[in-house]
Amino acid sequence: MKNSNNEIIYVGKAKNLRSRVTSYFNNSEKSAKTHILVKHIKDFDFIVTNSDAESYVLENNLIKDNMPKYNIRLKDDKSYPYVMINYNHDFPRLIYKRRPKRSKNIELFGPYPTGSNISSILRLLTKSFSLRDCSDNEFKSRKTPCILHQMGQCTAPCVGKISKKNYKSDLADALNFLKGQRLAKKSYAILEEKMYDSASKELFERAASIRDHLRELDTFMESSFEQNVEFLHEKDIDIISYYEGEKDIDISLYLVRHGNLLGQRNFYFSSSDLFDDTESEVVQYLLQYYSQNDEVLPSSIFISVEDEQLKNFDSAINKLLRSDKSIKAFNRSEKYKSLESMVQTHAKEAQRVRLENEQSVYVGLNKLKELLKLKARPRTLECYDVAIWQGKSPTASQIVFHDGVPDKKLYRHYGLKELPEGNNDFAMMREVFERRIKYQNLPDVFIVDGGTGQVNTVRKVLEELNVDVPVIGIAKSKDLKKIVSRTQIDKSDERLIIPGRANPYILKKNMSLFRIIVQMRDEAHRFSRRLHHKKEHKRIMGSWVDDVKGINNKVRQEILINQKVEFDELKNMSIEEIKLALKIQDTKHLRAIYDYLKNFTS
Repeated sequence: MKNSNNEIIYVGKAKNLRSRVTSYFNNSEKSAKTHILVKHIKDFDFIVTNSDAESYVLENNLIKDNMPKYNIRLKDDKSYPYVMINYNHDFPRLIYKRRPKRSKNIELFGPYPTGSNISSILRLLTKSFSLRDCSDNEFKSRKTPCILHQMGQCTAPCVGKISKKNYKSDLADALNFLKGQRLAKKSYAILEEKMYDSASKELFERAASIRDHLRELDTFMESSFEQNVEFLHEKDIDIISYYEGEKDIDISLYLVRHGNLLGQRNFYFSSSDLFDDTESEVVQYLLQYYSQNDEVLPSSIFISVEDEQLKNFDSAINKLLRSDKSIKAFNRSEKYKSLESMVQTHAKEAQRVRLENEQSVYVGLNKLKELLKLKARPRTLECYDVAIWQGKSPTASQIVFHDGVPDKKLYRHYGLKELPEGNNDFAMMREVFERRIKYQNLPDVFIVDGGTGQVNTVRKVLEELNVDVPVIGIAKSKDLKKIVSRTQIDKSDERLIIPGRANPYILKKNMSLFRIIVQMRDEAHRFSRRLHHKKEHKRIMGSWVDDVKGINNKVRQEILINQKVEFDELKNMSIEEIKLALKIQDTKHLRAIYDYLKNFTS
């Protein structure tokens, strides 16, 4: 379904396309969301597929590529941490990796849940079993052992202090901690023996270090393997169930890897967003999840849906992922019956706790709908901030949230014109929005960082361009003293400036909306200042670098990147200090820069 700008606004599938499409336009009772969708439909396209599974695959790809406004989209920008070992190297190291690529001779352990301490555990295992911790480039270039070898924390394979066979044995002992409780206990005993051996040789610092490592590894073993009894016979499996409440649908996913229950993930979406039956939408949502996180693929998936949807899911996921191994999906097993019940209970409880604590993004977005008197809940919000200092290097940022979650692919920077009068937020805000409107695909609400002046400026631009999108502002209470006279305002309060409303809305009245809007404003600050600082750095630092004779453009660029100290500090440094500060190795270039700095006159 397409709008008047030929943008895809909804992708659907149906066995009987005539019946499905007609249902959107007939006179029977329709949801508010359907009314809004129909209002914007100006054209249709259709594609015929050979099977239900193919339609799921095509729907998933079209949603991912076009991000239609009215489709349910995965609200998850997190990636899982993994442990990666590259056996293409003679002396592999333990690598902490997010979104690793599967390839030949690469072994992966994980995924590990967000918030796990796996990165610190890797450091402990590397030290405890004296594995190398240097990059491949450092490894190749080293001629003598590094200080870690002297401290007993590395066997120095870089200079041949250990054979490949013995190093491989140490690596295997370290990896046992990631392979399950039985093997972990075996390696734990090896470390205990090393500790006692160090103590008997009066290497007390080494013994104490291993003792401390053992304590932390002991905690890791308890937390990682305490729930694995039921799964010791399974290698990799995901167990998925969902709960349909009055307002939201919650999905829970339990991850079992190497026989260990590593953690869980939760997702949810609003029931009012459904155009298809619930199970079909859940299946499509999960296909989005796995296609965007293909590194988390298990060997099998237990999913509590009906047989027809299971068949569609099983066929679609194997076609969609084109993986080198097939994935088995199933929905019946006495072995997993109790666990399925536990996962569904988790989904139900997650929904209850979230709604009781007003954590659902839909609570906040529905409140925004009420405040702005909109016909439908706003889904896409854009927030803007301008960064400038003393009229120089002005920049702006565009932050986009979809259903309360950052959509970082749509973040944008704007480099703005420097104005003769210097700081002029209103003129710069006008420039930003005049440029933004040209790109169409507009959001449901524009948010600006600022008060009534900024809001009115943007509204005027939109009116001139015949754009009907509401605009609100977010301002701290200290910015509002001119707006609300003779009123005591808590300086910690954040307020929404809403056109036509007598007083600003206090965001803390609705914590869900507070979290969404404040997070957007903070993201906008961070993003705009990043480009601003980059431009300022180039403007200020580049002025002297460009004047240095005898250096090429590559060196100039490296100086701009590496310079961390002020120009005045550089002028007072010795040639060796300048070499370290600017990371310049070439003697000729270094001398040219040193001479310029010493002879510089303002």
